[in-house]
Amino acid sequence: MNSREFLDAPPNEVPVRGYLHLPTHPGGDCLILTHGAGANCNAPLLVALADAFCASGITVLRCDLPFRQSRPHGPPPRGSAERDQQGLRAAVASMRRQGTGRIFLGGHSYGGRQASMLAAAESGLVEKLLLLSYPLHPPQRPSELRTGHFLDLKTPALFVHGVRDGFASTDEMTAALKLIPARTELFSIATAGHELLTKKNHDDLPKKVVQAFRSFAYNEVA
Repeated sequence: MNSREFLDAPPNEVPVRGYLHLPTHPGGDCLILTHGAGANCNAPLLVALADAFCASGITVLRCDLPFRQSRPHGPPPRGSAERDQQGLRAAVASMRRQGTGRIFLGGHSYGGRQASMLAAAESGLVEKLLLLSYPLHPPQRPSELRTGHFLDLKTPALFVHGVRDGFASTDEMTAALKLIPARTELFSIATAGHELLTKKNHDDLPKKVVQAFRSFAYNEVA
């Protein structure tokens, strides 16, 4: 198991930049993971999950969204969502050129939201979604729901949710997922908030997420 820097920048396409984790015994499938609004692809959660998924035989690309490639710090500027989704589409195309297995797409918070919006707009682009701490609404503003695309989401999705997350309660997430016509599952982390990864669960959380996603994606029995 190892990782290396990855760059794919074909002419006239959004560049794909990040790190590729290659399993010792690859199973052929690939997971693309991206980060939240205030982070980059080196976020501890993404690194820990990439290592854990790679150990299970899945190739992982953790990549920087275009807004982060353009600015090293700060949140995405207004109007960047479309280009960030183009970046994820480019990452999917890049990984399809790398192999013939299934492509899974996911991300933390803002990155997961962009992944789900892209999948809703382009059904069949990827096989499954892994959405970590989906930001259902801004903290303390529960009426501003980010579910406008849920009715169009036809890609099966596993949502990983910290029960202390200020961006959504468990009840709110459960209700929102009923809007999605595709198969969904909510995997709750009892002791976590929006960040998901903590000092206490650092060793166990990645393994549990991998187990939950493999069960969801491959119908494996835990």
